[in-house]
Amino acid sequence: MSYGVVHINPRQLRVGLVVLVAVGVAGAGVATSVWNARASAEAAPRSSFVSIQDVAPNVRAPQVQPTGSAGVFTVDCGTNGNRKFSPDNPVAQPGVKNGAQHVHDFVGNVSISADSSDASLEESDTTCRNGDKSSYFWPVVRINRKANVAVPDLSGTPTVSCPAVAGRLPAVPQQARPEVDRNLALLAQQITEANQRLAATRGQGGPDFVNNAILGPLRSKRIATLDRIAIAIGRNGTRPTGLESLADCDLSYDGAAGHTTHRTSRGQAATPLVVTPTVNCPTVRDKLPGVPAQALDEVNRNLDLLDKQIAEANQRLVSTQGQGGVNFVSNAILGPLRDKRVATLDRIAIAIGRNAARPTGLESFAQCALNNAAGVTPSGGSSGPAASASASELPGVEGPNLEIAGNVGGIVRPASVTIEYRGNAVSRVVPMPKFLKAIVGDAKPTSRGPANARATWTCSGFTDRLSDKYVICPAGSQVMRVHNFASCWDGKNTDSANHRDHLKVADAATGDCPTGTVAVPQLRITIAYNIPRSIQKKGQYQLDSFPEENHNPFSDHNDFANVNSTETMARIAACINSGGRCK
Repeated sequence: MSYGVVHINPRQLRVGLVVLVAVGVAGAGVATSVWNARASAEAAPRSSFVSIQDVAPNVRAPQVQPTGSAGVFTVDCGTNGNRKFSPDNPVAQPGVKNGAQHVHDFVGNVSISADSSDASLEESDTTCRNGDKSSYFWPVVRINRKANVAVPDLSGTPTVSCPAVAGRLPAVPQQARPEVDRNLALLAQQITEANQRLAATRGQGGPDFVNNAILGPLRSKRIATLDRIAIAIGRNGTRPTGLESLADCDLSYDGAAGHTTHRTSRGQAATPLVVTPTVNCPTVRDKLPGVPAQALDEVNRNLDLLDKQIAEANQRLVSTQGQGGVNFVSNAILGPLRDKRVATLDRIAIAIGRNAARPTGLESFAQCALNNAAGVTPSGGSSGPAASASASELPGVEGPNLEIAGNVGGIVRPASVTIEYRGNAVSRVVPMPKFLKAIVGDAKPTSRGPANARATWTCSGFTDRLSDKYVICPAGSQVMRVHNFASCWDGKNTDSANHRDHLKVADAATGDCPTGTVAVPQLRITIAYNIPRSIQKKGQYQLDSFPEENHNPFSDHNDFANVNSTETMARIAACINSGGRCK
């Protein structure tokens, strides 16, 4: 299959967005703003569904020049057959448990969760046949036979949800501890001020008001504060990199009127799904005192080891699904994990104690619990600190269909997932850097505007056109989603504060990368579904989304963390540059 750049008339796109913002998914109702939504007496599913035959061809690939690269490297990572579903988004919301407020399909890296570090990702197993440990994940699609009845009640004031910083820092040198603590307190104050402004300005401005007037300025303040933290640590140790990835905050509607309770849809899934739980351990990094210079390396090695132990446990949760009795997870996974953590925490205390007062009580942070799991009691008794939710944890999934935040109905499993790395029409590609993070599309085009949103919907046999609406396909044709990632890298950063600025989109007409960037392999993920045509025509399939998007098809998105080995990525680039077709 071949896809190129989507060219959509800007005026048509603006009109389409007005319709989407006004009617929500399948014309569910009229959303007067991100703050206020009410049920409509009339369901109009055709407003956000379109027959693919009514979509004009709009996919045109730039012609490959003699200096370009035309090869394709395909990776088979399966279709999430191991049922790794999660409401985490480790790329856009690192450290925020259940931060997506919708469920993702995950393929590739088995251990990934909101708490993953680069070191733990590298230790993981994978579902990819070629050993690629990268993580690829996207919102699930559901069939909801009660779709288009009412929009979510978002009349309550949301709150700002930001990635936790203290729990993701390296060991903080003694000399830097006071300055780091002052800046951590400032981060908390910035969130408080943003929440106060949310309450004070409720109902003001258009749909992009919150992003431009509150979340945008908050991100800028957090970038500056995170930079001061990195500088303070770097004066007396190794300066941490990548803290800017913790700058971006989002809105949580947990607690907003009518949002915390959502109906459970029965009989939607052919067979009940079982979410793969993830390990929830107390953070240790934020519990340590200032660390003497002589102990920094040893303490950081053991902090990384704690991350790897969690990754190993998450991986084992996936590989042992359905094994053993009710106590299997407690005895075979959580119990051994606790023992490993006790020993590692003791080594941290000893290392610090050689040159300063030895910290006491670290063993109380050894016990872990589970996210999104019921009926599992941690080995050794009470769940301890891990059982309590933190500021960076939102409610998890409920029921046999893994429903969350208004995303209800049976999850449709992909019929196929095609992952491809492709070339650039103008130039050769250079290998992606390891641990590069990337996002395509925008999960919140209603509040953020359409700049980063992408048309992704099509049907098999009609891949010369992509739509920003849900598609109705001819008989025998599959519903498809096509996600084309940005592929022009700034040559330096693996992530950025908004998770986008380090990667730019190539010129739509020529394929040229912007000045100051270089072409890397372009990731394309194509997902196909067998959805009954009667369901399509009735407007009863929908995308999981943030509550305020109300299943907006234009909020489709896909996330990626590159954990390919250096050797594999070099082989991918070489294949593409030679014009090959490789696996």
